[in-house]
Amino acid sequence: MKYISKDLKDMASAVRAWALYAIRTAASGHVGIVLGAADVVTVVFANFLRRGRDRFVMSAGHGSALLYSVLKLAGYNVGDMESFRKIGGLPGHPEYGIDGVDATTGPLGQGVGNAVGMAMAAKIQNTDSRVYCLCSDGDLMEGVAQESIAFAGRYKLNNLVLLWDDNGVSIDGVAQTDIDVPARMVAAGWRVMSVDGHDLVQINRALENAKKSDLPVFVQCKTQIGRDSSVAGTRKAHGLAINDSELMQLVQKFISPCGDNLWRNVAMENLAVVSGNEQYALPHAVLGDVPEKISTRELSGMYLGALLGAGADIVGGSADLGDSTNVHVSGARDINANDFVGNYINFGVREGAMAAILNGMALSGLRVFGSTFLVFSDYMRPAMRLSALMGVPVVYVLTHDSVAVGEDGPTHQPVEQLPSLRMIPNMNVFRPCNGTEVIYAWRRALTEKARPSCIVLSRQKFKQYATPLGADLACGAYIIRPANSARVRATIIATGSEVPLAVAVAEKLGDWVQVVSMPSVADFRAQSPEYKQKILRGFVVAIEASVSAPWFEFADAVVGIDRFGMSGDGNAVYSELGFNVDAIVTDILDKIR
Repeated sequence: MKYISKDLKDMASAVRAWALYAIRTAASGHVGIVLGAADVVTVVFANFLRRGRDRFVMSAGHGSALLYSVLKLAGYNVGDMESFRKIGGLPGHPEYGIDGVDATTGPLGQGVGNAVGMAMAAKIQNTDSRVYCLCSDGDLMEGVAQESIAFAGRYKLNNLVLLWDDNGVSIDGVAQTDIDVPARMVAAGWRVMSVDGHDLVQINRALENAKKSDLPVFVQCKTQIGRDSSVAGTRKAHGLAINDSELMQLVQKFISPCGDNLWRNVAMENLAVVSGNEQYALPHAVLGDVPEKISTRELSGMYLGALLGAGADIVGGSADLGDSTNVHVSGARDINANDFVGNYINFGVREGAMAAILNGMALSGLRVFGSTFLVFSDYMRPAMRLSALMGVPVVYVLTHDSVAVGEDGPTHQPVEQLPSLRMIPNMNVFRPCNGTEVIYAWRRALTEKARPSCIVLSRQKFKQYATPLGADLACGAYIIRPANSARVRATIIATGSEVPLAVAVAEKLGDWVQVVSMPSVADFRAQSPEYKQKILRGFVVAIEASVSAPWFEFADAVVGIDRFGMSGDGNAVYSELGFNVDAIVTDILDKIR
């Protein structure tokens, strides 16, 4: 034991004092986890966490004051504790970018998935990094955590330690966790230990033993929420249910000059750690011959295979749909529990966990992608939102992008997902219409530094129209079919599989119509007013097989889908819901007369 029990007790007191001080200064925060879980966190940071090598995730993100306190004492540059929960200061839940905060957490369960992803990344990178994660009862009630736990068990991630702050209490009262959580963890392939979460010797012994495990380790830490307060052991202890006078008394009780001094030793050791900043470059790759009619998921698969064949250092996978999304390609080598030398992961039917795990892998420095059908992005949305919030460049490959999916019916036909993803701040969404746009989307997504991307692809084959030489795809939109008239009376905007439809409509309307392909709405939105006016001339119509309302940002009229789809032949469904040349031509002529 690096620090003995008495040392750790003093250090835990210091952690509690500074965390409670921050909460008192803010008059806001979560006292219960500070008083209940400080002993567990203290042992991790004092005796086990190797700065620059190991990771710690506070999945119970409401314990942010506890995390900031231990980071501050351990020598991380987190800023002033007095700024807690104030504008420009330490945020109410941990946010990636603060020194020592390895993931943005708060939406319960997500941090568990992030920690699993970090442990997976360490295996792939062949490092001895260990990942420690503190979770609450609430985390374990979330489905994304259980999906992630099952994944970690299947891959035998023995470099992962999940510490359960088991106090039996959540906001509404008795925690509604499984009747027997340890049994569930054993069934999921974890080694389970149980300790008194206030016994520093027991906690230390468990973490020592965890280093010898051949399975991921789950440590049940029996604690009392709000310990030492007047609301200890009750649901009131979760937030700030005690008055200022009692809070001040608790701060005074836990102030420990001896503990502060011991933490200074930890901080001095951490000063020597320097983190690197690696750059990422993609190899050159080409598509090869492309048939006249092809789906964009096929084009994507062809290019991904070419990238891997050229040696691209990319790791990705699918939620049990690798062949359907065309990501399990030539050059993909499966990763399994006995061999992490590969680049493809079968996440199983776990879309939510896949996205959370990918966040953890990206936070560990890997270039990653995950794939499923566009309609199932709904399962991933909380983690995708966190990708954008953290600014981590995860690539989401989302196929089967419209009602043209056909016979599987409305449950599998996305209509609202595409615009809803575009609404996430700091998320770039690409819907390419040809090989040039597919290549651009992949290269742009894989070289992003501070935002995630969605590459949205078709199941159905459609006619390819070439991107003109000189077109600037970085602008988000360009003229793919110019008008043959000096005066442009109308512009049709389209994306993906609707581009050839728009070209057919323009050809029937006449020489006075131009067609604009807009693979990235976000990039086009960022352009100058002059560029937008140059591209969008005359009466502007947008055509896209998704809900219509967002397109009125650019268009005077929209051909979209404001209802759920139907089951039937894909082409028939597409046409039945208004995506046919004659109907669109008539509609446009009626509107511009």
